[in-house]
Amino acid sequence: MKKIKGRARRTSAMVRHKDQQVQEAPAAEPTDNPLALPVVSQIHLTPRLGLGLIVLAVGTWAYFPTLQEIVTAWNQEADYSHGYLVIPMAILFLWLQRKAFPGISEGGWLWGGLLVLVSVSMRLLAGTYFIEAVDAWSLLLWLAGCVTILFGWPVLRWSAPSIAFLIFMIPLPFRVEGLLSLPLQRIATKISCWGLQLLGQPAIAEGNTILVGDHQLEVAQACSGLRLFVSILALGIAYLMLVRRSWWERLVLLAAVVPIAIVANSARIIATGLLYEFASSETAHRFSHDLAGWAMIPFAALLFWLVLWYLGKLFQEHEQLGVENLVRRIETSIQ
Repeated sequence: MKKIKGRARRTSAMVRHKDQQVQEAPAAEPTDNPLALPVVSQIHLTPRLGLGLIVLAVGTWAYFPTLQEIVTAWNQEADYSHGYLVIPMAILFLWLQRKAFPGISEGGWLWGGLLVLVSVSMRLLAGTYFIEAVDAWSLLLWLAGCVTILFGWPVLRWSAPSIAFLIFMIPLPFRVEGLLSLPLQRIATKISCWGLQLLGQPAIAEGNTILVGDHQLEVAQACSGLRLFVSILALGIAYLMLVRRSWWERLVLLAAVVPIAIVANSARIIATGLLYEFASSETAHRFSHDLAGWAMIPFAALLFWLVLWYLGKLFQEHEQLGVENLVRRIETSIQ
């Protein structure tokens, strides 16, 4: 009996000791991984993640013809060749903001489904009235809906600037190009004619045509600079998203988009006119339709840099010192 009582006491002591160890077990250390979630949350998220992956797969299949049309515009129209850089830039914005990633949340997937339904409605509207641009724009809402379904509202807010930036990869609607191209053609013709005259070339403007010597340089709708304006606007917004600037510098850069686009487009036309005069028509045509779309983007970036350089020289920051701080610095230098 004594042995049995002793064993029972040791057993009860061991149980109490294990209970104390369980109660005194340290809490799980916090992790730096924003994707790490409690097990219960991960279980709750499993159906939503499955739904999000299904919506993502079906949407990719449905939008594949639209994506093909967008890539075709990048290949065939030099002014839209910047489209190849839009997606990598959007991914770069996300990577630079990775420390602010809020992590996956459980709520918001119903609103994500609503965004997907809105994108489907836009596609139906675009198919009914043959509006290709609306079909392409609905792609952004569908992507925002997929992000919300998969990861929640906080991740959508975090990634919204990058998703919105993707609009620059979509070609402009044909009607918008038609309405804005005519005044831009006239401006480009006049400025290019003046530039050629300043360079000593016998240039005369007749309507939207520039007579350079024995050659006729027609400033067509494709040379109006509207599409180049979109490229330069995308470049300016990308710069503002990458570099921290004061609010007034941001406003100045946005305001400089229009004159920079006009100057860049006029420079393209002037270079084409010079090639007609000093090289050959084939070389000028090849430059205007093949190389100019790529060459004007670095030229516009250089103009943006010149604007920032001028602002830095015009408004220089000076340190303001009080009288007490100035006296302390003088005493320190004397000692």
